[in-house]
Amino acid sequence: MRLRPAHRARRFARSLLPRRVDPAEIEWVAEQLSPAELRIFERMTLHDRRHSIAVAREVVGHLGETADDVGWVVPAALLHDAGKQIAGLGTYGRVIATLSGWMGGAAMGPIWAQRSGMTRRVGLYLQYPTLGADLLAVAGADPRVVAWAREHHLDEVQWTVPLEAGRLLVAADDSA
Repeated sequence: MRLRPAHRARRFARSLLPRRVDPAEIEWVAEQLSPAELRIFERMTLHDRRHSIAVAREVVGHLGETADDVGWVVPAALLHDAGKQIAGLGTYGRVIATLSGWMGGAAMGPIWAQRSGMTRRVGLYLQYPTLGADLLAVAGADPRVVAWAREHHLDEVQWTVPLEAGRLLVAADDSA
């Protein structure tokens, strides 16, 4: 697991801000997602929803720069962190999980997930890309949206999504 300290520090600082999601933004999200995808989005934490909307808005601002079929890109931006909800961790629990994964290795996730309590939740959190992809697959999401949820933390040589679109999604995630 890559730590990416600057990205993590920005996300942590923003998670502490008590802001709601603008109802107009929720309407916009509902136009971008299928009903099943929207139910997944609505179960995400407030912080994750705000972040995902910011990523999607950033993506929309740059869609003209890629030649790929991009109808799946906005849903991918909105749902890339969908698996985080399964662990049920708050901000400080996520910090612990991230550092645990960095120190112990993400491969410990499945092992820790078989335990109980906080150890289980850390293990589930470390597997959130796969768990989110599974949620999206069951919801009938576009296979590229499913792939992006699974692959968004991998190196680009491991992506199965179009390279230009993946780069756009990573840049938006890093700046949002």
